[in-house]
Amino acid sequence: MILLGYFYAVILQVNDLQDFKRKALQWASSFNVFCYLDSNNFSDQYSKFELLLAVGVKDEITAKTGSAFDDLDKFRLKNPGWIAGFFTYDLKNEVERLTSNNPDNLHFPDLYFFAPEHLIIIRNGKAEIISSDPQKVIDAIALQVVFSADAYGNIQLHSRFTKEEYIDTVSEIKGHISRGDIYVTNFCQEFFAENTSIDPLAIFLTLNTISPNPFTTFFRLNHKYILSASPERFLVKRGNKLVSQPIKGTAKKYNDPDQDKISRENLRNHPKELQENVMIVDLVRNDLTKSAKSGTVNTEELFGIYSFEQVHQMISTVSCELRPGITPVQAIKNTFPMGSMTGAPKISAMQLMEQYELSKRGVYSGAIGYFSPDGDFDFNVVIRTLLYNATDKYLSFQAGSAITYHAEPEKEYEECLLKVKAILEVLGNLPII
Repeated sequence: MILLGYFYAVILQVNDLQDFKRKALQWASSFNVFCYLDSNNFSDQYSKFELLLAVGVKDEITAKTGSAFDDLDKFRLKNPGWIAGFFTYDLKNEVERLTSNNPDNLHFPDLYFFAPEHLIIIRNGKAEIISSDPQKVIDAIALQVVFSADAYGNIQLHSRFTKEEYIDTVSEIKGHISRGDIYVTNFCQEFFAENTSIDPLAIFLTLNTISPNPFTTFFRLNHKYILSASPERFLVKRGNKLVSQPIKGTAKKYNDPDQDKISRENLRNHPKELQENVMIVDLVRNDLTKSAKSGTVNTEELFGIYSFEQVHQMISTVSCELRPGITPVQAIKNTFPMGSMTGAPKISAMQLMEQYELSKRGVYSGAIGYFSPDGDFDFNVVIRTLLYNATDKYLSFQAGSAITYHAEPEKEYEECLLKVKAILEVLGNLPII
């Protein structure tokens, strides 16, 4: 046992990783606040762990748009260890002179972070338990009995747009592109259910089985839940290096190898997908210059094709060296919101989407992740995500598609449905009214 300030750390050999993860999550679910970050065995040079589970609140910050980033900087100074939390998309209104007036039925705070009472980190088949009483945590997890539960009750899914309304709106947005107001934007639509009761743990476990992705998250904040199968990294800091990996470009994955190969090749060579990806890469490069040492912004990979359980994605990697004097929180603020969820020019695209979208994005299009004691961080992009307010019994998920000059409205609608395919499957492939 190692003493870490007021905490102790114990290293535990885990023989059955999946069983331990399931039981640890089930134990965490009895707490009002926890954050579960699972890489699902995807790893790269920037990965620090296979799983991080932060449980219970030693200290916390809830902030509204206005001074949220500065407040978080102060919170980090007060809590220099591990902290986990989320930024909502609407913090854009603090970064730029923007507003968000669309309806919000989920009521998440604009920013929330907490320093945990207990922390579990899994690396290389071993679990590090950091707590004031690690053995108590180990014993509590061991006592968990894996159970099955009904994931949901009676759900009626609705959409804010009919298919016809969505297609008409995309045509209007293309009119702005033709006039030169913007070049590309991410237009999002909400699917929702009211008066709905679900079992968030059961839903999450099913979603993570159907669509295991590298930035999977289960976050509970009292009666509010985030169930995410995100494949996308927003921003990671390792030492003095910042890396962003925007996704732009989606293709269906097929069981038939020949058909699937064609789908991958079509994505790799499709002019519209290449165009939207490179425009967002240029935007990310510009965002990183605000934090970078002069001349260090670099596109490490352009148009990389990566395959996940449900889809193929086109992912590019952009990096820079962090300029001295820029805090980790400031580095995030300088790139927020992420280019893949906004458009170019960034401010104009965000303004237009507030005009055409019918729901406040909130946590969707935001970021979830952690800061570590060494000053590093890693945050995802909140996509492919179910959001649930248990008090109001309101369930919501959104999907967005990049609209460019060459976009075909009906295909963009189909792409939105493809992106939420796993969520719809978890909910029993219910019809959307």
